[in-house]
Amino acid sequence: MPVEPTRVILSLSTVNSVSYIYFSGTSSPSTKLRTHSSMAIAGFSELYIFLLLAATLQSVLEPVQAQQEYVANHQLDCQNKNFNSTTKGYLKNGPQSSCQSYITFRSGQPYTTPISIGFLLNAVPDQIASINNISLLTAIIPADDQLVVPVNCSAAGPYYQHNATYTRQTDAETYFSIANDTYQGLSTCQALMDQNPVNFLDLEVGMLIKVPLRCACPTSNQTADGVKYLLTYMVTIGDTISAIADTFRVNETSLLDANKLTSEGLIFPFTPLLVPLTTEPTKIQTEVPAPPPAEPPQSPAGPISDSTSSNKWVFVGVGLGVGSFLLLSLCGLVFCLYRRRFKPPPPTKKKPSESSEYSALPEQNKSWSVSLSSHGVRYAIESLTLYKFEDLRSATGNFSESNRVKGSVYRGSFMGDYAAVKVVKGDVSGEINLLKKINHSNIVRLSGLCVHDGNTYLVYEYAENGSLSDWLHSQKHETSFTLSWKLRVQIARDIADALNYVQNYINPSHIHKNLKSSNILLDSNLRAKISNFGLARSLETNGEGNLQLTRHVVGTQGYMAPEYIENGVITPKLDVFAFGVIMLELLSGKEAATKKKEEGEELLYTSITRVFQGDNVREKLKGFIDPCLGSEYPLDLAFSMAHLAKRCVSQDLNLRPSMAEILMTLSKILSSSLDWDPSDEFNRSTSQSSGR
Repeated sequence: MPVEPTRVILSLSTVNSVSYIYFSGTSSPSTKLRTHSSMAIAGFSELYIFLLLAATLQSVLEPVQAQQEYVANHQLDCQNKNFNSTTKGYLKNGPQSSCQSYITFRSGQPYTTPISIGFLLNAVPDQIASINNISLLTAIIPADDQLVVPVNCSAAGPYYQHNATYTRQTDAETYFSIANDTYQGLSTCQALMDQNPVNFLDLEVGMLIKVPLRCACPTSNQTADGVKYLLTYMVTIGDTISAIADTFRVNETSLLDANKLTSEGLIFPFTPLLVPLTTEPTKIQTEVPAPPPAEPPQSPAGPISDSTSSNKWVFVGVGLGVGSFLLLSLCGLVFCLYRRRFKPPPPTKKKPSESSEYSALPEQNKSWSVSLSSHGVRYAIESLTLYKFEDLRSATGNFSESNRVKGSVYRGSFMGDYAAVKVVKGDVSGEINLLKKINHSNIVRLSGLCVHDGNTYLVYEYAENGSLSDWLHSQKHETSFTLSWKLRVQIARDIADALNYVQNYINPSHIHKNLKSSNILLDSNLRAKISNFGLARSLETNGEGNLQLTRHVVGTQGYMAPEYIENGVITPKLDVFAFGVIMLELLSGKEAATKKKEEGEELLYTSITRVFQGDNVREKLKGFIDPCLGSEYPLDLAFSMAHLAKRCVSQDLNLRPSMAEILMTLSKILSSSLDWDPSDEFNRSTSQSSGR
């Protein structure tokens, strides 16, 4: 194949006694060399011209180590099939195939923690927290705070990029909105369309989308100038080249050159700009620097001589320093004397809450009235333990099968104490932020976490007796022991206590949204603890008037309320409905949904309606009660609990009771159950038989 001849054009211009020689070729951008005007083109020696020509030919025939071109506003033109190469990414024009790089990201819902931001950007949360001088477990990063995020930048074909993945959440999301809204311009719709095989018209909810984030490695020229890292900075409204250069303490010229910009060039908000750095970046400081101190006034007679002025201000400074020291010493002495004299008494230790120990309460009224006042003081957990992955691996026997509890939950031993270690993929910041401020005896306590290799490891308190579902449905827990009536009522009351707390005693209130018997754990004393708050949702305000809508309906068949399934309506009554189903499970021992060959799937909450229809309600209720209980239950109290459960699963959410009312009713039933003796039921049935 013939090689196209290279054409070289030379031109000369002189500005302010400095001559610029321009070389341009057919396959490279123009090259500019600077020389003194005294070395005019006519006075060059043959050797000098030969060297210049050789340098030019080398720049033409070999790949040019050029800087990256600024994308400007080309990323907005998604419909143009002839993509501008700058919109697909930064070209691989440096000697490195991969490097440490940095990008900036502004916090905003729902990405307000290092963990959630790390999950979105495929970055390490620990590094995000460290470089921005924030806690990994911070509740929330202030809105619009600009963070520096370390990422690994590597070559993918002709471009540099850092790969992230995103799951499409709604039908309204497009390549354009994902690139420019969710990822704040760190990618482009053109790059997404180029690297994802699915046409934008065929995108579906739940689809996994590859998101190439813009990053770059230094070129040879930049490395020679001391540049070690390139940071992808997202321009915001009001930014200027000089302001960005000042923020990162870089030379303005190097910033312009890195993006192939001129001093007269325009930059646009929400577009990326490469910032060349000679050292690792630190937290972006947005505080306005304090104004310099005012100069001391001069004497009316004129300026004082240097030596006189210096001596004067030395004496003044010494005097002020000594005076300040004496004043501070005096204040400190007074404060110490005051503190010693008025030292407050040590805080008295509070008795443990009696609400969780009903079996020890001798009086019926005490057992439920104490319960209603037991929510008065709740202590928020201030911090969580950050575990090392090696410690978790050792505690769980390298996550061995013998230590697997269920699914991705493993039993771990920490200094002789058991804990449950749950391996989670995805964003769990919502559950962490909720659980770390909860301290309730009927909610599984989160003690710590570990983030490793893209997974989050959550460490919970260990529930020795597994889930309520296992006890009710898994061959009666493979033992002859069954949950007694009193234990079942106690479990129901425990769950109601926790739900009432979540809905009414934390701010903002929350809905569990995934309540079911498999998410109710039993500790060594068979006391109930609600777990798995991964789908929990906060409410703007407290009260029953809350109403939210969603198009993403998730849950377990048999526990989801009809208004949620049909219209995506979310209110506190959603948990009330699911709790009613759990009460029916406790009463009947049946599953929330069972499959029958002839009739298909039967939902438990529909069967309780038939029990209360027509005559012989008590006889039908006896047939509904779990046969494992035999006659060891008070029928009147079972009737009250079944009627409460029926109200909870009402089709009309406005007819369902509040959790506060449910808790009070169950507390009364529990109090009466604790005083109930099986012989009373036998004597009653005997008297009824003899009366017939």
